[in-house]
Amino acid sequence: MALPFDGSGKRFYPYFWYLKTKYGGRVAKVPLDGGFTCPNRDGAKGVGGCCYCSAAGSGDFIAQPQAPLRAQFDRYRTQMLQKWQPIGYIPYFQSFTGTYAPVSRLRALYSEALALPGAVGLSIATRPDCVGEEVCALLAQVAQQTDLTVELGVQTVFDDTAARCNLCHTFADFAQALERLRRIPVSVCVHLIDGLPGETPEQMVQSARLVGSMGVDAVKLHALHLLRGTPLARTDHVCLTMEQYVSVVCDQLEVLPPQVVIQRLTGDGKGEDLLAPDWSRNKRAVLAAIDRELRRRGSVQGCRL
Repeated sequence: MALPFDGSGKRFYPYFWYLKTKYGGRVAKVPLDGGFTCPNRDGAKGVGGCCYCSAAGSGDFIAQPQAPLRAQFDRYRTQMLQKWQPIGYIPYFQSFTGTYAPVSRLRALYSEALALPGAVGLSIATRPDCVGEEVCALLAQVAQQTDLTVELGVQTVFDDTAARCNLCHTFADFAQALERLRRIPVSVCVHLIDGLPGETPEQMVQSARLVGSMGVDAVKLHALHLLRGTPLARTDHVCLTMEQYVSVVCDQLEVLPPQVVIQRLTGDGKGEDLLAPDWSRNKRAVLAAIDRELRRRGSVQGCRL
């Protein structure tokens, strides 16, 4: 049986291959800051934010975050064109919660992003508890105009872990958000973090297995980062070793359906703020280690379903 990633050279379904087969060439995802915040920062659900989240709300690498969207986009595109030439762009509201604002403001921001040169889609990062009916009605309108992806920062399916990390949302919130999003033609990508406080490798794999069984379209995986200035940095938390992380990721890939796109297998921490794990600075080495381990096992994505 042919797998959707046959021809990619990978033993999993990589995002670059999905984009190439969908659009006919290389497409670049451009991170943007829409000036959002989060309900567990402004007091609506909590204060202080998630225990691991940086002051930039995961948008540490956004060019000129305080600038208008077009200026952010132009600067990022200029930097990118020095390396390679995309055939199109996907504006990506990355920082904080990209659906947490009045619908009128969301509509204006999404429309502005879709008007950026070469935009072939739109991606919006948000929380599972910030996808209400009114927001979904707007997303349905946007999905009629472009290829829309909603990225849900689930991180774990275990509510006790979520509470320890001050996520201020639950697995039930995710299930409800997914049910609402399934009513509209939108791609759903779920973020999972490996190495959260108190979680075992078995629980990390369970999170991937359960999320995959719920019919999501894509997954992002990365190791927990210890960043300067975050609540987690004031604890004695010990991050996963590279060997532990590679093992867990391969286990997770084995239980994810082969049609689930793997948008990310490692993440970035801002250099001067990253306290641990130091090995995460070398993304190429991490990705190469994952490839080697899958080959050693003779595994491919979905082989343990």
